[in-house]
Amino acid sequence: MQIYGDSNSGNCLKVKWVCDRLAKPYHWIEIDTQKGDSRTPEFLALNGAGQVPTVVLDDGRALAQSNAIIRYLAAGSDLMPVDPFDAAKMDEWLFWEQYSHEPYIATCRFQMVYLGKSVSDLDPDKVRRGYSALARMEHQLAATRFFIGDRVSLADVALLAYSRVAHQGGFHLDGYGSIRRWIADAEQALGVS
Repeated sequence: MQIYGDSNSGNCLKVKWVCDRLAKPYHWIEIDTQKGDSRTPEFLALNGAGQVPTVVLDDGRALAQSNAIIRYLAAGSDLMPVDPFDAAKMDEWLFWEQYSHEPYIATCRFQMVYLGKSVSDLDPDKVRRGYSALARMEHQLAATRFFIGDRVSLADVALLAYSRVAHQGGFHLDGYGSIRRWIADAEQALGVS
């Protein structure tokens, strides 16, 4: 399997972490999105959206979108709950992560790390929504060790990717003790350093 990814992208790291956790062999192909590597004709033939991560399976089929990829890779593993309701709750968090977390936490990080913006230059609405996402996570993690009870799942993989580097987007986790505890627990459970 080949993983086309940018090592600085949380969405790409999700795929790497799942492969590493499940001991799935892969060949990592670094794509520098800032230099246009995802816009070449060769890459666009694999993924017409020109986005990373993209995985090319051993049989030649390509799959994109980080959460779709990790669901495919983790099928039948301990990263996916067996109980149908718990599995649906995991999906609920996966969808929420892409709609209500990543667009704010990751976007602010991108603007500060890659575009050189300061915190004062960030869109105040994105910052507000980022903190709203963190507040929802804090509320859940005050009640459960991981997002789906006591076991790490793909919900934790998805939300860990950008939460652990939220400070790079100007988000301070000082008042979020449950999130800070969860980051350490999730990193340990997933073997992420």
